[in-house]
Order: sequence, then C-alpha cells, then structure tokens
Amino acid sequence: MAAIIRRIINTTKAPAAIGPYSQAVVVDRTMYISGQLGMDPASGQLVEGGVQAQTRQALVNMGEILKAAGCGYENVVKTTVLLADMNDFTSVNDVYKQFYSTNFPARAAYQVAALPRGGLVEIEAVAVLGPLTDAS
Repeated sequence: MAAIIRRIINTTKAPAAIGPYSQAVVVDRTMYISGQLGMDPASGQLVEGGVQAQTRQALVNMGEILKAAGCGYENVVKTTVLLADMNDFTSVNDVYKQFYSTNFPARAAYQVAALPRGGLVEIEAVAVLGPLTDAS
C-alpha cells in the first residue's frame, strides 16, 4: 500500500498558530484549515469593529492559507462557524456571503462558551485541492 502524503501549510500572511497546531494540513487532496479568529497577522491582535470586522478578518486569513496551498474559496467544501453569541448569526452571514456567493460550502454554526483571546467568531474549513467541477 502506497503511503499517503501529509503536507503542513503555513503562511506568514495569516496569524501564526497560538498553540501546538498547524494553520492547515493537507492529506492527499483534502485540506483541513484550523479555526481562524479575526486576528491581524501583523499585530497578532483581534481587529476592532465587532463581530463583522472579526468575521471579515477571519475569512481573509483563511484565504491566505488557501492561497498558500494553491487554491481559493471555491475549493472550500465545509466550514464550521463558532460564535461567542448566537445573536451574531445574521451579522456573520452578511459578511460570509461576500466570500461565498454561489455553490455554498456545507456549514455548521455553534455558540460556544468562549473563544481564544476573547474572539467573537472563529471559522474552520475543509477544502479540496485542485480543480472542482460542479455536477448539474
């Protein structure tokens, strides 16, 4: 049986991991992206402006990780959104749909007791590398 290749994805254009984990891991053609907070990669601090600003920054950070692996938002097939307050669900969706406008990835959203660094939102994703063709 041939070995399956695992590749660690890391970019300085997204915040460094704040614990013992990788920004993303690719196994075969599947990429698992660790939860992204709305942190500025340069300062390592959460961006100001509330949940929408943090959502936008989290998704920008995810985009940089996707780029580092040679793909983009269109390669994302599943996301998980963690919210400090479920009342922010609509506000997060308003930003989310600016990054995913068609053929939306599958998604789950949960309210959690707390997020690292006092974040308001965290988003993780699963993506498939390479060209994807949509079935009709």
